[in-house]
Order: sequence, then structure tokens, then C-alpha cells
Amino acid sequence: CGLLAAVAAVAEGGRALPQLSDDIPFRVNWPGTELSLPTTGVLYKEDNYIIMTTVDKEKYKCLLPLIASGNEEEEKDYKGPTPGELLEPLFKQSSCSYRIESYWTYEVCHGKHIRQYHEEKETGQKINIQEYYLGNMIMKNPLSEPESRELSCGYDLLLSLTQIPTKNIEGQMTPYYPVELGNGTPCSLRQNLPRSSTVMYICHPEAKHEILSVAEVTTCEYEVVILTPLLCNHPKYRFRASPVNDIFCQSLPGSPLKPHNLEQLEKQQEMLKMPFRRVKEEEMPSTKEEKFSSIHKPVAVGSHQLLTVGTTHISKLTDEQLIKEFLSGSYCFHGGVGWWKYEFCYGKYVHQYHEDKESGKTSVVVGTWSKEEHIEWSRKNAARTFYLREDGTQTVRMVSHFYGNGDVCDLTDKPRQVTVKLKCKESDSPHAVTIYMLEPHSCQYILGVESPVICKILDTADEYGLLSVPS
Repeated sequence: CGLLAAVAAVAEGGRALPQLSDDIPFRVNWPGTELSLPTTGVLYKEDNYIIMTTVDKEKYKCLLPLIASGNEEEEKDYKGPTPGELLEPLFKQSSCSYRIESYWTYEVCHGKHIRQYHEEKETGQKINIQEYYLGNMIMKNPLSEPESRELSCGYDLLLSLTQIPTKNIEGQMTPYYPVELGNGTPCSLRQNLPRSSTVMYICHPEAKHEILSVAEVTTCEYEVVILTPLLCNHPKYRFRASPVNDIFCQSLPGSPLKPHNLEQLEKQQEMLKMPFRRVKEEEMPSTKEEKFSSIHKPVAVGSHQLLTVGTTHISKLTDEQLIKEFLSGSYCFHGGVGWWKYEFCYGKYVHQYHEDKESGKTSVVVGTWSKEEHIEWSRKNAARTFYLREDGTQTVRMVSHFYGNGDVCDLTDKPRQVTVKLKCKESDSPHAVTIYMLEPHSCQYILGVESPVICKILDTADEYGLLSVPS
């Protein structure tokens, strides 16, 4: 679609163009004089074409596919249960779904609440729980079943009269059924307003009501995606693959087989690719490293490529170079999901920031490094934790570092401070990093940093947890 628009400047003959959507992928083909239309899949009609003229006055007859979904009649004639009624058994059963991440566990009890929690066993097997409710059903007084059904039907009717919302799931615009939950744990970053969430139920025939993702879209407002087979009985919520729709453009007399400018552009793109073909195979990233989710957008920091979200490779530096630059504080780790992102420079500082096109960058100093203050802190806290190997020897599992003297907190009138916990995490990619930020107390943070790179330096930790380049 975008390529066709770039090539063609004018559509002649007064034929109205069909409405195009980014949800439907197109591909332009230049078959020359010989054209064999596909006999299966998308249909074509001889009179369904437009004449396209480029800026260089080259003319092409472009045959368009008939992109009707083929399911319109089924959707129109559907008289079965509404999406709310299809999900009713899930709400009545009081069932819960769980997602376990590196620190937090997420609990979605359908139709009741969403909880984010972490359990730690302290000395004497006492269990310490940190938890936040990301949303509860807004209705404080439960409705009777007829009233509940009437409310659900009213909401379903509203959805049926409007366009069903969709979400990009792994490159596919997917319809979902939203359920709003409010009255969560008060959020100190938003004047103690309650946290809230939108639960998006998506059809997946083989699912068992799993939590696909949890994201903080703005401060203390969340989106939770649930895969469920219950919605698949409704034709408007069924998952459909989006095949690429081919547009066939044949040149008219006096025009080249393919537009001249397009030929030049493709040659330039080939030339740009040439230097990368000489890269040694061992320097190329593995297939697993490249298969990132669509939300992992690269950002340029200094001369290196970083990735800000999730577990991804952080650099193409060698291990030795990366360790030296990381320990000197010149190579910083970035991470974070949702509104806030985090920057951690070892032995320097921890920053929390948000970037906005209109207002620019908002940055908060969470903590700054002072070796003396850290050593004082480590005398009262465990700077190193160990685990026993099978042969009975000990190895360092995690080191903790204290960064104080951050920006003054409005809630406590004291400087922010953060404990950075560096952990070893094995990965197929030697240059992977996972970063997450917790706030167990107002303006007192924990920053978790996990990476295979850290595995290589943990055993160099001294009694204060300070790391050094392996000898």
C-alpha cells in the first residue's frame, strides 16, 4: 500500500479507490507482459483495476484483489451468545490466571481483581509479601444475577453498535473484549488515585485463559491481555490470519516493466546492504537474538545500540570490552516497561525518566553512588548472597549495592535511594539484560539487573560486594 502510493501519483479514469487499511497487508508485483493470476486464495476480477501514473508519466494497469473477508455473512447472521455471555462461565467459576516474571507474580481472578505480588521467605520461614492491587471490580455492591446479566447485555449492545476494538498482537490486529477494573491500590505518583486496569480478552482456540502480557501504559494504569477459547464461538472475535494481498501492475505501451525511480531505489538499497555481507558469520547475531517482540524498539545511546524493554542483547562488544566499560560506568544499562524507563550506570547513578514528543524528557535521580556510603550500608546489610554448589563449595548468587542522595521525594521530604541487585541470568544470548524497578516503600527502590555478563564477574565480588574485571 505504501509502496504503491510512493510509485503512483495519479489514478485515472475516475474509478473510486477502495478504502485501504493498515490492518490489511498489500504487496505490489511487476509481472511484465506475462501475467498468471493465482487460482486459489484471494480472488481477482478483470474489471477491478486502476490505471496508475508515476511522476515520470509512466503508466501501469494495476489489478486489485477482492479483499472481502468472506465471513461478513456469517457475522451478519450470528444470533448466538454475546461475548459477555460467552465469558460468563469464567467469571462464575471464580477462576484465577497467573503469570510469573523475574520478580513479580501477576494474579488475575476473572471478574474480581488483578494483583501484583512478590513473596520472600525470611529467617524462620516467615513469609514477607509485597503486593499491589492493579484493579478491582468497580461495583462495591454485587448485583443480583438478572441485574448483572442486564448490565452485561447493555455493554455488549454498545460494543455491537460500535467498532470492535483491536490490539496489535505479534503484528496481527486482533479483536478483543475489554473489561474495566478500578479501585486498585492508591498510587503515590498520581496523588493517591487508585490504580486501574483494562483486561483484554482475546480468542485463542487452544488457550487455557493464560495471561499473555501485563503492561503499564501510563503511570498506575495497566493493560492485561488474556487468551481464552470462550470467545472463539463468536465470529467477530475469531482469530484470522491476514494473508498478503498481491497487487499486479502491468506496464502500458511506452512504459518500462517497472518504474525507473523504483529500480534506482532498489539498486541503492542493495548497495547499502553490501558491506554487511562481508561480516564474519561468528559476528552475526543469532536467530534467537533477533526474534524480539514488536515492543522492543532500539534506541541509540552513545555509539552502541541498546534495547529498552525486556530481555534482549545489549551490545555487539566483546565480553571483555563490555565488562570493562560496564565496570567503569561508561556503558549504561537501560530498561523498563510502560511509562517510566530506567538508566543504570555502575558506580555512578540510577535515573528514572520518561520521554515525550511534546514535553521532552522528564528525569528523576533515583540514587547516586558513594563508595563510602555503600560500605557503611553493607556493614548492616548483606552485600553478597551465596548458594551451595553440588560439590559443597559456595559461589556468589547476587550482589547488592546502595545508591543514595537521589532527588528529594515529595512524599517523605527525604532524598530518594535505591538498592541495585545484580544477578546472574543464563541466556542463549551472551549480551542479554533484564531490568525491573520496584518501590516497596515510598521513594525507596529496588533495581533488579540480570544478565549473563554479570555471571562472569560475580565471583570477583569482595566483602562489600564490589566487582572487578576477572583476572
